[in-house]
Amino acid sequence: MRSKLFVPGSRPELFPKALAGAADAISIDLEDAVTEERKPEARATVRDFLRTRAPGEGKLVIVRVNAMDTPHFQADLEAIVQPGLDVLNLPKPQSADEVRAASEAIRRAERANGVAVPVQMLLNIETPRALREAASIACADPRVMGLQVGLGDLFEPLGIQRREVAAVQQVLLAVRLAAGEAGVDAFDGAFADVRDTEGYLAEARMARRLGFAGKSCIHPSQVALANEAFLPDAEEIAQAVRVVQAAQDAEQRGLGAFVVDGKMIDRPFLLRARSIVATARRVGLLPAA
Repeated sequence: MRSKLFVPGSRPELFPKALAGAADAISIDLEDAVTEERKPEARATVRDFLRTRAPGEGKLVIVRVNAMDTPHFQADLEAIVQPGLDVLNLPKPQSADEVRAASEAIRRAERANGVAVPVQMLLNIETPRALREAASIACADPRVMGLQVGLGDLFEPLGIQRREVAAVQQVLLAVRLAAGEAGVDAFDGAFADVRDTEGYLAEARMARRLGFAGKSCIHPSQVALANEAFLPDAEEIAQAVRVVQAAQDAEQRGLGAFVVDGKMIDRPFLLRARSIVATARRVGLLPAA
């Protein structure tokens, strides 16, 4: 999921456009993008949309619900945990216990709404406590498919400049390592200045260098930037193919480590090469195996 385009839950006319666009996923928002008085209306609108969508149809559909400590959380789950929902995006989880409680609430909604395929969870890391406990949060439940950074919510209350590169790097690395401990992906969050394409690209490329799988988009113009930033380039793909091919030969010869392009390759490097090859195949840069 290189790109995830946010769409307000109160704007159903945008849902088909987002689904037809180039983003790998759409993220319908019931939280910040919907005013308090319109939340019940938006919830019902999203519920009706999900009921018309076949499970697994088209691109990934994510819904960001309201946080667990709000009066909207339970009603959100009862409405949007439908067969057409792929991933529930949970804002501001503070602990592993909260994640497990959310998972149990999702399970009850699945049973009530006849959902056969378990809904996955994308967890936002956007408070100091969540950052401190990110690994335990990521490991809390089998539903967790990834962690997502929320730098605005994390930085603004603390007076940290959102564009302070050192601070951004530190948070991204911490979240990526936490996600790695759980064996799930990490996703970069939003970049608010829609006009600053260079700033968006720079941050997205930094996130990719730190092992992130993709980045949020708050405007359609950012989708192409994210898709570009999280693609391996031709040199990376060619080198990864050489590593994978050399690994097949090394396995036949009973070698655990081998040399490619003058570099010693062992299991961690092979896993990375296989990931690059898989991504290149998925987006059509390499033929299918």
